[in-house]
Amino acid sequence: MRRLLSLFGLSLLAHAMPADASERRWGGKLRLTDGVSSVEGAAGGGLASWAVIAGSETRDGIGGSAHATLVALPDFDLKTAGISLGLNDRVELSYAYQRFDTRRAGAALGLGRGFTFGQHIVSGKVRLVGDAVWDQDRWLPQIAIGVQHKVADQGAVIRQIGGRSASGTDLYASATKVVLAQSLVVDATMRWTKANQFGLLGFGGDRRRGRSLQFEGSAGLLVTPSLLLGAEWRTKPDNLAFAREQRALDAFAAWAVARHLTVTAAYVDLGDIATFRRQRGAYLSLRGNF
Repeated sequence: MRRLLSLFGLSLLAHAMPADASERRWGGKLRLTDGVSSVEGAAGGGLASWAVIAGSETRDGIGGSAHATLVALPDFDLKTAGISLGLNDRVELSYAYQRFDTRRAGAALGLGRGFTFGQHIVSGKVRLVGDAVWDQDRWLPQIAIGVQHKVADQGAVIRQIGGRSASGTDLYASATKVVLAQSLVVDATMRWTKANQFGLLGFGGDRRRGRSLQFEGSAGLLVTPSLLLGAEWRTKPDNLAFAREQRALDAFAAWAVARHLTVTAAYVDLGDIATFRRQRGAYLSLRGNF
């Protein structure tokens, strides 16, 4: 790098970098600069996919992560678990399974108490240019493109509520930057999708059947080398006539308890879901990485 890192950046390096070359290869990323695991499995924030690649590996190694997440809302619960593989800090492959429990709301919707929607998500991501951390001497962010193929497991119900399909594919492009001088992490993502409630209620609908361009944004402050505080905003399509779909947002704290373990807690607001208003609650996620 042509210019010196800030004092805080040097502190991050001193506290977070492994000592020898072998460790740098397989676990050389600064803590939290690979994000956490999103609810859809890709590395990023809790709601947004970022341009970073999962795992602690640098350009000469292979890494990965596994996560388990709970989103507890007034009328619903969302649980997700998944694994990710990072190859040379260039390519990410991931799988996640989501389980959406309607609890008592299922009876009110005519589905039965405790009715659950499930979804499989297989994802891929490629870093195109830039390095979110090491390119401190220029403003170019790390830029990546990704694809997420989703298959919901309640096709009959999805068609009854107006959904066009039980499977669909999201395409997205992300730009992520870590600004060490200001201890900031910022991301902007554009997603081309027709997913209803992340895909759990199918894809396309009786109001709108095709894809639309949606925005995901994240901003965080590295308070210490092991603590990231921030917020996210994500827009979503509004395809189904029976229920309005709104934006999602959160305010989060991600704590790297140890080099290979991160705990993320958040206040999350998913708006109205399936006619049930103000679905605001708690988000808790555990991620292990290598």
